[in-house]
Amino acid sequence: MDKPLFGINWSEFHFLRPEYLWLFLPMFLLFGLSLFFFQDQNKWKKFIAPALRPYVIRKGSNTQRIVMLSLFVLGFSFGLMALSGPAWEKEELPEKSLETSAVICLEISPSMMATDIQPSRLDRAKLKIEDFINSNPRARLGLVVYGGTAHVVVPLTRDYSIISSHIKSLSTNIMPVQGADMKAGLQLANQMIEGTDAPGSILLMADDFGSEEVELISSMGLTEGMTTNILCINTPTGASVSGAGGKKVNSAMNTQVLQQLQAMDYVEVIPLTLDDSDVKQVSGRIKTNLVFQEKPEESSDEWQDQGWWLIIPLMIIFLLWFRKGWVIYGLILMIFTSCGQVERFDDLWFTRDYQGQRLAKDGKYEEAAARYEDPLLKGNAYFKAGDFNAAINAYTEDSSALGKYNLGLAYFQEGQLDEALRAFGLAAKLDPSMEEAVQQGEGLSKMLANTDKMSTDSAEDPPGDESGQDNTVENNDMEDLGGGGQEATEEDMKKERKSETVNSDIHKAEELDEVPEDIGVEKQSMATKVMMRKVDDDPALFLKRKFEFQVKSSQTKNLQDEKN
Repeated sequence: MDKPLFGINWSEFHFLRPEYLWLFLPMFLLFGLSLFFFQDQNKWKKFIAPALRPYVIRKGSNTQRIVMLSLFVLGFSFGLMALSGPAWEKEELPEKSLETSAVICLEISPSMMATDIQPSRLDRAKLKIEDFINSNPRARLGLVVYGGTAHVVVPLTRDYSIISSHIKSLSTNIMPVQGADMKAGLQLANQMIEGTDAPGSILLMADDFGSEEVELISSMGLTEGMTTNILCINTPTGASVSGAGGKKVNSAMNTQVLQQLQAMDYVEVIPLTLDDSDVKQVSGRIKTNLVFQEKPEESSDEWQDQGWWLIIPLMIIFLLWFRKGWVIYGLILMIFTSCGQVERFDDLWFTRDYQGQRLAKDGKYEEAAARYEDPLLKGNAYFKAGDFNAAINAYTEDSSALGKYNLGLAYFQEGQLDEALRAFGLAAKLDPSMEEAVQQGEGLSKMLANTDKMSTDSAEDPPGDESGQDNTVENNDMEDLGGGGQEATEEDMKKERKSETVNSDIHKAEELDEVPEDIGVEKQSMATKVMMRKVDDDPALFLKRKFEFQVKSSQTKNLQDEKN
């Protein structure tokens, strides 16, 4: 079999961007006009006296003109072919890289109040979470707590300060149902991770591990990239805690069970230390496996753009343009000889932010968001399109006061009121002159306080009924107990907010619009009609009310499902 000519497999030869070959048509037109122009110069001689011809008509060589024109055509051809992307070979490429995430799963049960670890097991666990955040694992983090039920405190986020602001408010008092349902907590943490494209890690912080927990973790079906890191908040001697029926039992570390867990694949048991070396070990492991290759055993073939080879003859031709009168041809050629790959023809002429601005003016906000590179502009477009979750992700990347203010608006639209309040506070801290952020924060604080008062005055159950219901709570639908961290919960919250009308008040990057003082509180039942005294923001109280609402919503849904 003959070798391929010039090392090119001509049977596979094709152009990746053949649409640029249409530019040969204007090139041929220009070539024809140039030939006509050169021939037309000789016609002037019949109208000029022979004695004046040497002074009027510049002498030139037809050969020089032909060479100049030929080089222009040749260079233009090389440039267009390079731009069209000639290809004849494939390259094996791995699947796309995905960034992993991590979820902190914390047990909040009465046994966590034991003081065999000072100041208490729960307090030590909260300090460990602080150390873990300070070690900067660089992945998106979420926080889940579980007692008798499981709840999302903070959904996956890159803003670790949101998690830090909630840690101090965690206590057994905020849990609507007492207990230690580890299965519910792990299920909810897994749901958060499954919402992403890449596998992630779970940092499980609990005190008691027995045979049931071993069976539970072994049944989770962990695969490569999915790691459960266990930090046992307990001591070998243990402490006396209240068990079933109020009976006192000793809660101590079971080393044999921990050894069984350590022997499992994709499970790491981290010994509790006095310093932060234990959580740093987990953080380091997350950093090492931050990027995940999707299906590494499989690879995809992609045609290689070989247009860059044409740069060599193109540069040689370009050197000949350093002659008088030839620069204009060089400028024309440079416009059409970029062999860099572009996704759209507009990318040759306009920045992506400008393209997004044009789309936004036409009301095509989703398309505009896809074009924007600036996170603030991208978030604004998603906000106007009604995709508030995507707007939150975009605003999180912006560190300006305006970005944090708009982040608060997006959080509010998603029903994450405590995150919205803290975003407004951060915006006011970054820019004290931003009165809108201060006003929104104060208005939201009053609304939360009013909601709490209305809940305590009119939503209390008869004594004895609530405890009976709490003990029969089923965790079959963990989305309802997710606290806004899962897609299903977000849909449920949106249904609850169908009657709410909120002005977007979204700000452009160039200016701040006037923000109504009652944003986010109009049509909020009776809360807007009651003047409340100013109270301090209490995250613990807010979490307590939110968790109670989620449990009652789950109970109502289960009753409706049984009736149906």
